[in-house]
Amino acid sequence: MHDERFDKLAKLLVEYSIRLKRNETVLIEAFDIPDEMTAALIRAAREVGGVPFAQVYHARVNRALALEASERQLDIAAGLELARMKKMNAYIAMRGSHNITELADVPPDKMQLIGKKMRAVQDQRVKRTKWVVLRWPTPSMAQLAGMSTEAFEDFYFDVCTLDYRKLQPGMKALKSLMEKTDHVQIKGPGTDLNFSIKSIPAVICGGDRNIPDGEVFTAPVRDSVEGQITFNVPSIYQGTAFDGVQLKFKRGKVVEATSNETKKLNKILDSDAGARYIGEFSLGFNPRVFQPMRDILFDEKIAGSFHFTPGQAYEDADNGNRSQVHWDMVSIQRPDYGGGEIYFDGKLIRKNGEFLPKQLRSLNWR
Repeated sequence: MHDERFDKLAKLLVEYSIRLKRNETVLIEAFDIPDEMTAALIRAAREVGGVPFAQVYHARVNRALALEASERQLDIAAGLELARMKKMNAYIAMRGSHNITELADVPPDKMQLIGKKMRAVQDQRVKRTKWVVLRWPTPSMAQLAGMSTEAFEDFYFDVCTLDYRKLQPGMKALKSLMEKTDHVQIKGPGTDLNFSIKSIPAVICGGDRNIPDGEVFTAPVRDSVEGQITFNVPSIYQGTAFDGVQLKFKRGKVVEATSNETKKLNKILDSDAGARYIGEFSLGFNPRVFQPMRDILFDEKIAGSFHFTPGQAYEDADNGNRSQVHWDMVSIQRPDYGGGEIYFDGKLIRKNGEFLPKQLRSLNWR
């Protein structure tokens, strides 16, 4: 099956997202996606004079490897993958999934071991290559979104080929406002949260890291978070579905955490010393994404949402927190989700999911 939407998406990823140049190397990692899409990415890379490499993965094979993963096996695998990543200028990962909970029965200690051993490969990719990561629309994703396969595919290509250039002026204004802000307060149902973002950079995500995109993120000063937050978007982390996550903070640390899976939630937050501190605070505003679909790449960009992330901080908006966990938890503040307010230094910036300052209104969905 050849679909012109494949070529359009491939061109956007290669020319806009990673801005591949002549003679640059790019690794394309394809997880359970049609070979035609992988081929479209190879063609798009060649068209700009790039040098494409491709690796194809399948989730059921990865599960079989992960179930009995040993330190020796992972050390060898990480060494090989790191050597390859060091030869790459750019990286595209496209991740499909026939079953989003394929890894649900891999023991948590194996997942933690894999995360630890593969850390150097991930660091090389994130810090040293021009990268973009996105999902692929599968029936299992359509099912999570409560949509038919065809309607979901249409939605996916519509969202993923958005002209991100149009969001740039509003995103730049939001970045500069966040960088001038000290105190943030977030209010909403079950939520009254206070923290500082003073002197921490804000980063624009406009289609060059993840697709779909549409967020500006920073991080709270690590020990400044106080109060409580209730997330109204369901979350899947390490193959487990979490609903109704509520966190309480003292001096930056999660001192109480509850959800439908309270025991598992706390086990993840006990992974290491940094997992109970927050590594990212972000405002999401993709004008074509409205409903949660238990897929974080979409859910963290929902129009009128924010996310608050236990675990590792990003180096370009760094509060010093280090952890193997980076768990984006999302709340929507549009009226149909209970509303809410965000204040910067006492000034109401966003009410019921809509930005109020004139220079930010172009980021609103309507």
